[in-house]
Amino acid sequence: MAASIEMATLGGGCFWCLEAVFERMTGVESVISGYCGGSTENPTYEAVCSGRTGHAEVVRLTFDPKRCDFRQILEVFFAIHDPTTLNRQGNDVGSQYRSVIFFHGQEQEEVARSVIAELGPEAGWARPVVTEVLPVPTFFPAEDHHQQYFRRNGDQPYCVYVVSPKLATFRKRFAERFKANR
Repeated sequence: MAASIEMATLGGGCFWCLEAVFERMTGVESVISGYCGGSTENPTYEAVCSGRTGHAEVVRLTFDPKRCDFRQILEVFFAIHDPTTLNRQGNDVGSQYRSVIFFHGQEQEEVARSVIAELGPEAGWARPVVTEVLPVPTFFPAEDHHQQYFRRNGDQPYCVYVVSPKLATFRKRFAERFKANR
């Protein structure tokens, strides 16, 4: 009998960063970069980057909850981006880079709100968490050249200076969750 697979949809800055980390997480079966939360049907990267569509850059994960659960995914999510900066991650500025959890069902919503409630000064965050928790809207996959971007463009300056440090943080803090074969 096939194991049940679940989905998670997360936005935390540029989708290249999230994709590079989550495709290397044990239990994550697939990662697709895309767009959620806006008002335009079939948005393009250029339209989303304009800030006028309302979409966030996100990743859609499919994962095996027997190998990693939603809470573990969120622990990694909050370790690799700053959930206290509104509409910004580093030099990436705009609502398309907002911190957002688009939940797939009531259980994910409850877990997300619980994890966020645990974040604060005791967890190392000096400022309030601004991560949105919203029901998942229509997901639009990003263009093909955005998929597996880090894997194909690891020597590109953005990948070297922005994506690689996030991947290093993941590998260091969550070594037991790191897929060695990626």
